Amino acid sequence: MVLGISADTPDQQKKFKQKHDLPYTLLADSDRKVCESYGVLKTKSMFKNTFLGIERTTFLIGPEGKISRIFRKVKPPGHAEEVLAAMAGGS
Repeated sequence: MVLGISADTPDQQKKFKQKHDLPYTLLADSDRKVCESYGVLKTKSMFKNTFLGIERTTFLIGPEGKISRIFRKVKPPGHAEEVLAAMAGGS
């Protein structure tokens, strides 16, 4: 099962899901409580300004509900293949 989660509102997620024709469920974390509990809120900087943002991260969770692998600072190109290889017992 694949779930996506972001700090966007449900309406923003619905538009994003439709725009990109995503086949999986998106969950809203508008209050960022889940982001905080998973440790993905990080200090970022842009144009010499710092702010608290979300580090794009993938958590691979096994059937027993435990995290088996964490992919940090994810870049979308090739990432799905990387996760699938990890699920199959690869790298």
